[in-house]
Amino acid sequence: MTSPIAWRLATIAGIRDETPSVKSFGLAIPDWPGHRPGQHVDLRLTAADGYSVERSYSIASEPERAGIVDLTVERIEDGEVSTFLHDVVEIGDRIELRGPIGGYFVWDAAASGPLYLVAGGSGIVPLMAMLRHRARAAVDGRARTGLLFSSRHAEEIIYRAELDGLATAGDGLTVWHTLTRLRPEGWAGYDRRIDERMLAETLEPVGIEARAFICGPTALVETAANALVRLGLPPDRVRTERFGPGGT
Repeated sequence: MTSPIAWRLATIAGIRDETPSVKSFGLAIPDWPGHRPGQHVDLRLTAADGYSVERSYSIASEPERAGIVDLTVERIEDGEVSTFLHDVVEIGDRIELRGPIGGYFVWDAAASGPLYLVAGGSGIVPLMAMLRHRARAAVDGRARTGLLFSSRHAEEIIYRAELDGLATAGDGLTVWHTLTRLRPEGWAGYDRRIDERMLAETLEPVGIEARAFICGPTALVETAANALVRLGLPPDRVRTERFGPGGT
């Protein structure tokens, strides 16, 4: 079996639009060793002249999905890899990949107790792997789970239809949305950046004994992590993953 840190070739088996600026790519990977929800992979692009660039992307799919690993990628205007994936890659193309990588920001359904997730923008991706795994593992509905998801606009809510479906499955999952810029008429969710009051309101029905996972822009992650500790979560039950300098 190939080592997780060795480069291997994956084949693009599917491409799906998630939002106007986000796509999911299904990768068929020979001898995939399996992954845990929250792990990531590295992708490498190499030009004909030998120039190469690497980027890390969280795995969006659940471990139970056989044969295909999903990566969900936001198009960054000056991003070398994301623009290539969005504008050039077609089904059947092959791309270099290594992984799975990471063991800190992971969760599996065997863990007991409630689960509390906080996401900003594309930070939803590793948390979605957790929620998909939770659904496939048929977690007892008494194990309360909450997701607080911050997006800029309604049309930028990644996985919105799937999240709506998971939230109505009756297995103990509650999803709260907040929009930080434009809100459509009749919007019933939150309408500001994530703050301590919002976190307190959404954590309360999940429970102070929850395990928390936070992923998103650095400012959001720091705000949420510090607030959750002030609200009573032990620091060792708050796991974070962050990217970039901005906020959502």
